[in-house]
Amino acid sequence: MDDRELTPQELAVLALERRGWSTPGAKERAIREELGLAPVRYYQLLNALLDAPRALAHDPVTVNRLRRVRDVRREEREG
Repeated sequence: MDDRELTPQELAVLALERRGWSTPGAKERAIREELGLAPVRYYQLLNALLDAPRALAHDPVTVNRLRRVRDVRREEREG
């Protein structure tokens, strides 16, 4: 699979997730300013993207890292 299978918005979401953030506010601001999305919508898109095989094929390091974080948070909520 190649990058053309991801939309420009999906590529932008993955690129934003690869960046390091000094504060949560900086990331929220970038979501609004760079992507033009409300943070809630951004995280909805991100979660759907983490389950997409094309995203894993494009950026396995980032997707697997985010899947691990999501799994830990889910276990903390359920446990």
